[in-house]
Amino acid sequence: MPAPTHHPINRPVFFIPLAILTAALILSVWFGADFVAAETAANDWILREFGSVFAGAGLGFIGLLGIVALSPLGKTVIGGRDAKPLLGRGKWFAVMLCTTIATGILFWGAAEPLFHLNTPPPMLGLEPGSDAAATFAMSTMFLHWTLTPYAIYTVAALAFALVYYNRGEPFSLSSLFVPLLGKRAHGPVGTGIDVVCLYALVAGMAASMGAGILALAGGVENLGHFSGGMPLKWGIAALIVASFLISAATGLQKGIAGLSVLNTWLFFAIIAFALLAGPTADMFGLSLRATGEYVTTFVPRNLGLDVDADWSRQWTIFYWGNWFAWAPVTALFLGRLAIGYSVREFIVMNLVLPSLFGALWMTAIAGSAIVIDQQTGASLYSVIAAKGPDSVLFRLFDALGGGPAATGLILFTIFLSYVAGADANVSAMSALSTRGITPDAPEAPMMVQSVWGIAVGLCAVVLVAGSGLDGIRMMSVLGGFPALFVIIGAALSLAVMMVRGRPTAAPAQSN
Repeated sequence: MPAPTHHPINRPVFFIPLAILTAALILSVWFGADFVAAETAANDWILREFGSVFAGAGLGFIGLLGIVALSPLGKTVIGGRDAKPLLGRGKWFAVMLCTTIATGILFWGAAEPLFHLNTPPPMLGLEPGSDAAATFAMSTMFLHWTLTPYAIYTVAALAFALVYYNRGEPFSLSSLFVPLLGKRAHGPVGTGIDVVCLYALVAGMAASMGAGILALAGGVENLGHFSGGMPLKWGIAALIVASFLISAATGLQKGIAGLSVLNTWLFFAIIAFALLAGPTADMFGLSLRATGEYVTTFVPRNLGLDVDADWSRQWTIFYWGNWFAWAPVTALFLGRLAIGYSVREFIVMNLVLPSLFGALWMTAIAGSAIVIDQQTGASLYSVIAAKGPDSVLFRLFDALGGGPAATGLILFTIFLSYVAGADANVSAMSALSTRGITPDAPEAPMMVQSVWGIAVGLCAVVLVAGSGLDGIRMMSVLGGFPALFVIIGAALSLAVMMVRGRPTAAPAQSN
């Protein structure tokens, strides 16, 4: 089928999430604490009643991917034997990594372990600040940032890659259900799935961008010794949005891939500095102990069976909800990158390698934060109470002797991380909300990408101005609730394709 030259807007998928997001934003600003309280109550109910489903699904996905990799389906080339890859392996890894982690690994890599070190779950009976608490903190970082979350992304992305490239289904989340339901998957229900998941991702991106704005503003003010207030935050938001829209206009090969490769090199530069400047022997010793605990407690810790239920819901299940909220739409972009590679290669690239990167990052960043906090009497943890978690990373690198140069590097990396991740996700969001997307014509009109990019930026900065970041963060988790069932459906479709045999290669159709 020849590639269409025009991409009309998919009106329900484009306008309904925008309307819902606008309404939620207005309510969040207008009603403030009451709106956040209502969201929090709904969020708590979901995590309390469905927490075991979130946890069980994530753990089950790891097992499913292992079986798929060893099955005959593992040898299947996505797009057929003659398919040519969009990207080489190096660029593929960089784009995948930057699409999935955004600013999260920077923002929470140093701050989160300090919570676990100084306020471990009461059920474990660990003394705050002790070596046992340090081991728990590091093993928890491995849990939250390696295999389980990447399994959520990989299951959905692999299922989409196979139905899009090998079965010729449209660029739509409803295509994930075709192996289960046949062509009945398309229609009003499929449109509803696209609407809900698109809204969930916009909310999640706004929350991530809000965190990035706060971190960047704090770093700039620290370097310049001034208070920029909201004008500085507005300026940062405008610069971020303009940057990823310019990148989007240059396409995948130049824009997204180029930014992602640079960003990945910066990640490794930060890791190298932390390993060389930090208490290296203590960090590696802590990492080895934590790896042992991670392995021995893998199943119960994933399911929240050996820690307090409240702690598990506040941290682990809350994380799974966020990952699920991002996964459906992000999976469309990750699946698009897969053409020309085998299913087994896809699992290695999207599950194994980013998990190893996450473990290395946490060894360097979380490890140095834990050890320094222990050695200095919780000096880093006190920063959280005084200035918030967004200041911890800068204080950590000050403690490592980085000075203004390190602060500048971190600021640029935070900025680039969000631009690279937002570029990829806005591309997927825009493609989802237009018709006529095919492998030969994969990009949505720039106008659609601009609307989504500006919407995310406005949402983030207005919420930061109104102290409503917690509200949009809750909306992201609420979006993870319906997304949970979408990804479970994707996993079932993947299992069906594995049992029935290799998908046949077919040209993708327009949506």
